[in-house]
Amino acid sequence: MAQTAPTPGRPGLPGGPPVPGTSTAQASPDVFSERTHRLTNLVLPVVLGLVYGYWAAAMNRDAGPITGWNVLFGFVTAFVFAALCIAVQTVARRLRREPHALLWAAFAGCAFGFLYSQASQHTVVRATLMSLAVAAGVFAVTFYRYYTHEDAKGHRLH
Repeated sequence: MAQTAPTPGRPGLPGGPPVPGTSTAQASPDVFSERTHRLTNLVLPVVLGLVYGYWAAAMNRDAGPITGWNVLFGFVTAFVFAALCIAVQTVARRLRREPHALLWAAFAGCAFGFLYSQASQHTVVRATLMSLAVAAGVFAVTFYRYYTHEDAKGHRLH
């Protein structure tokens, strides 16, 4: 298959011939402002925490009536999840790729294991094994992502 020349002003395909007048070290443009990224880093954990807290409270009551303790359980769970998510976000970006992936895997495994253990038909052993499986999957995906997008020192590749 013959390669065609790229459209002027657009970068060529990866591995293809360089486009005259463009740098090979160009980074993709960021469509969102820095303010939007900062806001998303705070709002997303809170929204995920509220969803997680609602889900945990619904599983905990096991189709029973909604009580004050159940609502309190949901809000405390949401607060803890959001706080831990923000903490993991803050610490993880300072780590190299292996511990970075391991931290997210541990967070995801613990979060899943807690929800899974709220169902009355699951044993502690089964919840532990399932959360370890989820953590292993999250580790594999995040490690692959960081391995392909960062150098060995943790600097993003463009």
